[in-house]
Amino acid sequence: MRSTTDLIRRGWQRPLSLLWQAMGGLLVLALMAASTAPPRTRTVHFSYKAVIGELPAGTRQVDIWIPVPHSSAFQQISDLTVASPYPYQFDTAQYGNRMMHLHLQKPPGKEFAVEMQFTATRREHIQPQQPTGNAEAKRPIDPYMKRWLQPDRLVPIDGSIKRWARAVVDSAGAKTDLQRARAVYNHVIATVKYDKTGTGWGRGDIYYACDTRRGNCTDFHAIFIGYCRALGIPARFAIGFSLPTDRPAGQVSGYHCWAEFYSKDLGWVPIDASEAAKNPARRAYFFGAHDENRIEFSLGRDLILYPGQVQPLNYFIYPLVVADGQSLTPVMPAITYRNAGR
Repeated sequence: MRSTTDLIRRGWQRPLSLLWQAMGGLLVLALMAASTAPPRTRTVHFSYKAVIGELPAGTRQVDIWIPVPHSSAFQQISDLTVASPYPYQFDTAQYGNRMMHLHLQKPPGKEFAVEMQFTATRREHIQPQQPTGNAEAKRPIDPYMKRWLQPDRLVPIDGSIKRWARAVVDSAGAKTDLQRARAVYNHVIATVKYDKTGTGWGRGDIYYACDTRRGNCTDFHAIFIGYCRALGIPARFAIGFSLPTDRPAGQVSGYHCWAEFYSKDLGWVPIDASEAAKNPARRAYFFGAHDENRIEFSLGRDLILYPGQVQPLNYFIYPLVVADGQSLTPVMPAITYRNAGR
């Protein structure tokens, strides 16, 4: 015969069960809502001002190339204007990049400024990580796909890089390209420290980054891209500027770069290993997402901007100034932004 306590306990089981079911249902609905929430967007008015200093005495001609952002699936550039004391033209560079070119004969002896202003609307890029049928056949073909499997000057794909990359994915038991890329991502953010002290950082030199296990975003993504390519996974580099999230207007102190890898099942998957390393709470987010607080200026490394260029440009985010065939010290532009509507 059941005790009164047992009957009471059993009498509460059904209401409690229904309560837990209801709470579980709410949780499922909340997760579904979060996963189907529309991508966030951010619109800013942006200024890129380059001051070209005094040129070496006797300079006969000078060429200046300035990166220009372009519209894409996740970024719309509009209302672009340029203030320049000298004529300029827009050109198309490698990988669909855009640039402004100034060619001056007998350039002035004093400094001058070129300022570019535009409005940018950036949309958050979240890539679902579940295959959707024969999606690859429906995607536009990337004409540079072979390039994203090849080495860069500072990111070789030699025996050591292949061996290190294979060790990472083997230790994780990764089988698919998605699993391999995730294993590389986890490895990078777990073993590399965001640290801009000393010298050598910021060049995206994979051997420097692997040896010192520190650096900035360029160094983080040198390892990620190099390891992915060594494993036969296409990966590409992009560079631009991060938009501060804690204030509606102000200055941007320096560039930021990020990466994507290609999966036949998913397409291009965005990652940001350095932001994940700086913010561990968002590590899961930054594998498969780029937030809306960034503006992309150019894609790829080892860029050739003009015929006869002897040394490829490591990456293109600051103006390149060439006086009588000699590259000068990079110009650091003044970058400011203001949220639209202010």
